[in-house]
Amino acid sequence: MTDTTTADSLETKVAIAADDLAEATAVHDDMLRTHHAFTEANDERLAEQEARGQADVLLEEKLQRISEALDTHERRLNDLARRAARLPLATAAHTGETATDAHKAAFEQYVRKGDAARLLRLEEKALSAGSAPDGGYLAHDELERNVERLLADASPIRAVAGHRRISAGVYRKPFATTRAATGWVGETAARPETTTPTLAELSFPAMELYAMPAATQTLLDDAAVDIGQWLAEEVITAFAEQETDAFVNGDGITRPQGFLSVPVVDEATWSWGNLGSIKTGVDGAFPATSPSDVLIDLVYALKSGYRQNAVWMMNRRVQAEVRKFKDANGDYIWQPAASPSARPTLMGFPVVEVEQMPDIAAGAHAIAFGDFRRGYLVVDRTGVRVLRDPFTAKPYVLFYTTKRVGGGVQDFAAIKLLSFSV
Repeated sequence: MTDTTTADSLETKVAIAADDLAEATAVHDDMLRTHHAFTEANDERLAEQEARGQADVLLEEKLQRISEALDTHERRLNDLARRAARLPLATAAHTGETATDAHKAAFEQYVRKGDAARLLRLEEKALSAGSAPDGGYLAHDELERNVERLLADASPIRAVAGHRRISAGVYRKPFATTRAATGWVGETAARPETTTPTLAELSFPAMELYAMPAATQTLLDDAAVDIGQWLAEEVITAFAEQETDAFVNGDGITRPQGFLSVPVVDEATWSWGNLGSIKTGVDGAFPATSPSDVLIDLVYALKSGYRQNAVWMMNRRVQAEVRKFKDANGDYIWQPAASPSARPTLMGFPVVEVEQMPDIAAGAHAIAFGDFRRGYLVVDRTGVRVLRDPFTAKPYVLFYTTKRVGGGVQDFAAIKLLSFSV
């Protein structure tokens, strides 16, 4: 049986991507040419450094400009990829016969005109918890799905992390601290009783995240404006920035727990509940000779079962540094994306650029490497809530929009960090 919904979605994505294909191809070609210029300039810098002990200042500045151009091309490709992934919402609100259509029509009346009567009746009928007028009303399923999809496109960590959707306030995940005893026995030998594993529990509470876009009444009165799409796109940037920072640095108290807030220990003494780290051997810097060797050490600190889906995570300034590194054969270990829709690679593994990762500094964990799909879990509680406020900022109408999201490390063996320390 053919899944027509999936087929239609794929066809739509291909059609949308085709609109930007020429530009994406041109940007990718420019990126490849810029990378070639970068390698030539860096080779010249290295040769001059070897011959004279230091590189010319003008050459260093040229290399920096080319590196910034590479960053610009990469950001543009990411923007085009996100735009290609977006599916348009239906533009006409109507009173269809399904519950979803009725909720959508009632929600649009509430957003445009503040008429909450129909929406209140629907939510009372559905016994929706926590959606009283003073707390706002739940958005319809289509808008909620689009917020989540746009977040997945905009948030670099969501794109590579594991994901669960829950209806409770906390997601609890059991794990075994000790394994059940096993052994070999003969065909007719007695089977000794084995010990049972000891279980513990990881919990991922969903924290409240909010955004408050504003609209003029003229925009709300315009029937041609898709209010659901407008609201989703208005809140998505604020949500994505706040989420990404929390997934990296969150304290686990008022925000999701970021993976850099987990205790970090030297890889040689790693144990469950901590993240293992490899040290560069230099405070606040890569080693002066063979700097790429510490990256190789970091790769092989990760068990082989995790490496097949592993990615690098760093900000653009750290990425600009590793672009200059070569391996023992003289080949650059950073390579631009092989196609407009791919990511750049470092030593063959994709690079995920996350601006909230720290810069290189003494003791900083500025580079992460691992299988984030298994290592980090993002939890979304069902329901996006909207409270319409036409009074606080007249003549603008504010929309206090909230969602519940949590996160944390779920497999402490799946992520390794590079520590810029002795």
